[in-house]
Amino acid sequence: MKEIIKLSLFLFVVFFNWSCDQQQMQIVKKGYLEGKVTIGPLCPVETVPPDPACQPSQDTYEAWPIMIWTADKKTKIGTIEPELDGSYLIQIPEGAYIIDLDKQHRFGKNLPVKIEIVPFETIILNIDIDTGIR
Repeated sequence: MKEIIKLSLFLFVVFFNWSCDQQQMQIVKKGYLEGKVTIGPLCPVETVPPDPACQPSQDTYEAWPIMIWTADKKTKIGTIEPELDGSYLIQIPEGAYIIDLDKQHRFGKNLPVKIEIVPFETIILNIDIDTGIR
């Protein structure tokens, strides 16, 4: 009986150490993508000060989804979801990505763009979307 307990304890320690080693090997290094999304104009005539009805809302940002794609642009891995002021910060694994509007059209002035995420660093990408409203 003591031999079985010793063997069980030994196997548990070996498995536990192996499991911890496996978890450590699977750590994914991540970096950050940060910036501001500007969408406009939203009204035919811009005024100073801006008309609150012509300022982006959460619905505005949702109508212009910005996606993070793998470098070959075959797989969507995430969505940039700006705050009400247009700012965003997203953590993603290291690697090469393409940032582009979900629906293909000519309105993303500086999109698509290829970025390279480096572990523990922040890449700044400001995105300007011209709605075409004049």
